[in-house]
Amino acid sequence: MLSPQAYFVVLFVVCAYAFVRGRTDERAVASTCVAASIASVLVATQKASAYSHLEAGILLVDIGAFVAFTLVALKSERFWPLWVAGLQLTTLMSHAFKVGRLDLMPQAYAAAARFWVYPIFLIIVIGTWRSHRRRMEERRQPASA
Repeated sequence: MLSPQAYFVVLFVVCAYAFVRGRTDERAVASTCVAASIASVLVATQKASAYSHLEAGILLVDIGAFVAFTLVALKSERFWPLWVAGLQLTTLMSHAFKVGRLDLMPQAYAAAARFWVYPIFLIIVIGTWRSHRRRMEERRQPASA
């Protein structure tokens, strides 16, 4: 996993790209990522025992992000937001595993809870790139008579 500083740099670059080149779907998903990242920092356990028990605050943030991603996916005409919602559901499963196995190592729980954000970032970049490319191609098409 990246350091927190490197994570926020990647978050900024991905979301800036989505805001500059994307449309509603890309901007909504990017906004959700920013809000969830800030909220996660605010509610995270800041002591050595972090992730040794269920991180209830992080769980609530992840549920909120899942709901937001799912709403975007349901309204979208594109397929990629469904992948984002699915990956967020995988993140939620890490919390379910912790509830089911209290002896789960804190490092494994933390890694499982954090890992899926990086594929989500990649999907946002690809979705934004494809959306922008599609708009540019539509502009180049001659108007039909």
